[in-house]
Amino acid sequence: MIDKEFCLSSYIAFRYIWKDGMDFCEGFQHKNYLPVAKDEQIPVATSKDIDREIQKQFDQIYSKYDNIGILLSGGMDSANLASYLRPGSHAYTFNSASGVFDADINRAKKYCEKWGLHHHLIDITMEDYKTYTPIVMKYKFAPVHSIEPQIYKAALQAKQDGVQLMIVGESADLIFGGMDKLISPQWTFDGFVKRYTFLSPELVLTNPVSQMELYERYRIDENSIDYMKFMDEVFAVESSGSYLNAFGAAWLPYYDPYAKLVMSEPLDMERVRNGEPKYLVRELYAMKYPELEIPFKIPMPRPVDQVFKDWAGPTRLEFRRDIPMGQLTGNQKWQLWCAEQFLNLL
Repeated sequence: MIDKEFCLSSYIAFRYIWKDGMDFCEGFQHKNYLPVAKDEQIPVATSKDIDREIQKQFDQIYSKYDNIGILLSGGMDSANLASYLRPGSHAYTFNSASGVFDADINRAKKYCEKWGLHHHLIDITMEDYKTYTPIVMKYKFAPVHSIEPQIYKAALQAKQDGVQLMIVGESADLIFGGMDKLISPQWTFDGFVKRYTFLSPELVLTNPVSQMELYERYRIDENSIDYMKFMDEVFAVESSGSYLNAFGAAWLPYYDPYAKLVMSEPLDMERVRNGEPKYLVRELYAMKYPELEIPFKIPMPRPVDQVFKDWAGPTRLEFRRDIPMGQLTGNQKWQLWCAEQFLNLL
């Protein structure tokens, strides 16, 4: 079904089109990520279980590929996966003149030195956004997440380096309790809606379409919501879909070893709330890097705050003229910019 207003509001609220069968225009059928089927998931209870099962996956991967690369940040997830790579493998870390990636780069260098990896820095500029955003949007048939042009550029470099498969650690947050700011509070229905909505369509669009239908699917009673199920079924599709699309546009296969794992015991929310998000992944990191302090969880940086600091806002008629641009974050400005670029493509 063609419904431009719905699709635009869905992207603004959730960063993707959540309803299958809805598209911006004829011939533009968007693609969403499908999570690993439950019968393919591998249960793990300890960090040693994770270590064993990831090693098995790498053994299988290396039976098919000789040159494997990795998207390497300074965090635990990709650092753990780097330990399974053979010396001489290629690792890619993002860089920007804004300095937003500096902490990531410094830690990633240590990981590469330990495992003998070739470390590549991928510079991200406004020109890169202008160059690569249309490519990943055309492949998805929809506006995209701000990490997608970054990933696409890294994938192009990896292909030049002869990399046959890229490793990412994107799923660890969702599977092992890393989204602590979202899953720790005891949310009310309205509270979670306000916290999770990335940007309110009513605030920025001329003809906004309510997105409450998606939230209502997870309502428990008058003022409660099953936010854990929401994260498993909504956030997982949006987040992993960014990697699927960016690597797909570059025609480079990727693999996330965490994606096949599932915790065999319920997540210990007390540990999460008391400062131990992803406690099993933290324990694995301590096994792999006993000489290093465990890093705090930070989302993959994007230099959008600096790049869009002085952007005046969208000018197309689909957007309101009174958008409070000074109150928006860099990521919210990116969404508006990306949405306008996509509408221009139409």
